[in-house]
Amino acid sequence: MRLTGRGTGLLVAAVLLYGAGELAGYPLLRALAGAAIGALLAGVALAIRRPRVAVSRDVFPDRVERGRPALARLLVGNPGTRREPGFTAREHGEHGAELAVLVRSLPPGGEATYHYELPTRRRGRFTVGPLILERADPFGLVRRPLPAGDTATLWVYPKLHPVRALATGHPRHHHEGPTTDDSLHGSADLRDVREYVVGDEVRHLHWKATARTGQLMVRDYVDPDHPRFTLLLDTRSKVLSENEFEEAAELAASLVNAAATAGHRCRLVTSTGEDLTTFGGAQAARRLLDVLCEVGQEPADRSLIPIALSRKGVRGGCLVVVTGRAGPELRGLAAVRPHFSSMFVLGVGTHGLGMDGLGVHGVDGVPSARRISAADAAEAVSRWNEVVS
Repeated sequence: MRLTGRGTGLLVAAVLLYGAGELAGYPLLRALAGAAIGALLAGVALAIRRPRVAVSRDVFPDRVERGRPALARLLVGNPGTRREPGFTAREHGEHGAELAVLVRSLPPGGEATYHYELPTRRRGRFTVGPLILERADPFGLVRRPLPAGDTATLWVYPKLHPVRALATGHPRHHHEGPTTDDSLHGSADLRDVREYVVGDEVRHLHWKATARTGQLMVRDYVDPDHPRFTLLLDTRSKVLSENEFEEAAELAASLVNAAATAGHRCRLVTSTGEDLTTFGGAQAARRLLDVLCEVGQEPADRSLIPIALSRKGVRGGCLVVVTGRAGPELRGLAAVRPHFSSMFVLGVGTHGLGMDGLGVHGVDGVPSARRISAADAAEAVSRWNEVVS
């Protein structure tokens, strides 16, 4: 039970009126003070009864892009045998907003459903709830908050832009393409049928070819080069301002989502040490976006290229570096360039990469690397789509 600001003011006024009435001998002032105290007591009598209801709340969808609607559904039921007066349900969360839902009175055994929209203006992982049930008097003097219901988690992803994946999928005939020693388990494909040599697996004998040629023939299996995509997100605050970092996160999310949805094996690395490798598919895209939902900037002076990128994990395929006003330090990418078939450096911000304006250029000291500079994520995606189309 607590007094509102109005109730506190009325209590102070009642004390002052009563004191003035006693000192000056005015019965009217004492009567006014008594009326104020009576109003407060009446408010206490009305608000003291706690709501006896069953409350549940669902959030759908629980994962949403920034700026897209996310709804909460509040189900209120009266399990008692008496009519339950109305009250207010307040939603408090880490997203910095307070939402109030006016719940009408419920008959015995009655239920009511309420919907309200949750704020999704900022990227992040937010805890919604618990609900605060409040019953107040008609004059707003006294209220009694009561926590109820469980908490829920709302994931606000970066805004996703339509991106073209660098490759459309696996080659139709894997044996006609390049091979790799770092392949997925069980991905061996037939490359050729050749003569048997000592040491070959007997189970790979090709009996039809053996009968046709009169010599032992075996199937020659290799591991195909599967499409793979690695993204390095620069999280250094000295390179990206807060607003520019949000644009960089949008760009990174759009790229890895397109690659994972296209079935590519993806790896997400950040300057702060995040390192996630996934196979392609919707679940992989969800895991990658979960990481980008919570990733933040690092104020400390770190290197752009984490040690993990050059020592372990998925390599080969395409490496994309999302950064901001990075300059000569990009030459350090030359150390990891041989591990990838292609490399792109995408810079977002007012000054792009801080070199020679917006557009598509090369990277000094890094052979066969392409640099795309843009003011924001939408423009960077547009330039990317032009390059890979």
